[in-house]
Amino acid sequence: MSSIPYWRLSSFYLSYFALLGATAPFLALYFDHLGFAPARIGELVAIPMLMRCVAPNLWGWLGDRSGRRLLIVRLGALCTLGAFSLIFFAKSYAWLALVMALHAFFWHAVLPQFEVITLAHLHGQTSRYSQVRLWGSIGFILAVVGLGRLFEWLSLDIYPLAVVGIMAGILVASLWVPNAQPAEHAVRPAGEGFLAQLRAPGVLAFYGCVALMQFSHGPYYTFLTLHLEHLGYSRGAIGLLWALGVVAEVLMFLSMSRVFARSSIRAVLLVSFLLATLRWLLLGSLAEVPAVLIFAQLLHAATFGCFHAAAIAFVQSSFGARQQGQGQALYAALSGTGGALGALFSGYAWSGLGPSFTFGMASLAALAAAVIIARHCPPSRSSP
Repeated sequence: MSSIPYWRLSSFYLSYFALLGATAPFLALYFDHLGFAPARIGELVAIPMLMRCVAPNLWGWLGDRSGRRLLIVRLGALCTLGAFSLIFFAKSYAWLALVMALHAFFWHAVLPQFEVITLAHLHGQTSRYSQVRLWGSIGFILAVVGLGRLFEWLSLDIYPLAVVGIMAGILVASLWVPNAQPAEHAVRPAGEGFLAQLRAPGVLAFYGCVALMQFSHGPYYTFLTLHLEHLGYSRGAIGLLWALGVVAEVLMFLSMSRVFARSSIRAVLLVSFLLATLRWLLLGSLAEVPAVLIFAQLLHAATFGCFHAAAIAFVQSSFGARQQGQGQALYAALSGTGGALGALFSGYAWSGLGPSFTFGMASLAALAAAVIIARHCPPSRSSP
């Protein structure tokens, strides 16, 4: 990669997804450490997901209008760090809700703009994107394993300091990256509008399934760490189990070209939903059995890896060139909405109805997505 600033781009992805590795498994655990009830934990975890419904579209519009994408990335990283640092001043529910909303508003500004910069540096060589993006998964793994061990040795009181350290790394990495602008292309004829393409057979059904799939992940992202800790797993072991899921995801991403060569997008989505149905049942009822838990984490290859790759391909095949941005924005918005509703539901159901019921409802949501995609998505939906 002689003409590509490979290590500069990769260092940003490593630090950015290390932050996700610090929040997805451990944020709810920290709120539990502070003494909040499950319902309040679910609400606090849902706030950043709700911000994902709004922030990317706003910052994306600003980036397109101004062309100052790298400046938005750097300011977003700086404001994320500053907003989250407010956590050191108070620990009340209202204050933490404000911290969650503010930092997420800026955090969700960063990645979409940086993706444009990365693709501009690749000069159309999109097949090399996975070689850069791979470091994001490595950053996630390093964070969950390292912090899991750290929290075994030290109190969770240091959690905010660890998160701020990672956010500082994101800011430094953003300052190291050189700017690049996407190449100008001729504007294609408009053709059908976005709403007309949205009403094409199977498209609305697909977006409904996106929301259901992310809803089904609510108990996983909100309470898995607490669930496993209550079952007697150490924090170090929990970190390794989270990392195992991401390793499976990475291996699946590297294999998706072969998967799509043999299967349609519709088939990949259907299998992803069915395996999610199984995964949530196993986590809710048999997570105390280590072999079952390991198998359930390996299914992350399907429930995230296959699903995300197939979803991106579905959007690309469903919209024209001038509607791709709107299609991807709708995918992000419904992902955020479904994830937020799943986190809220999990918070309210967890203490009163228990893990088995909560994960069971998640399983039903994934099964509903499987039924919808099987009945309403045309079988002829082709792979990229």
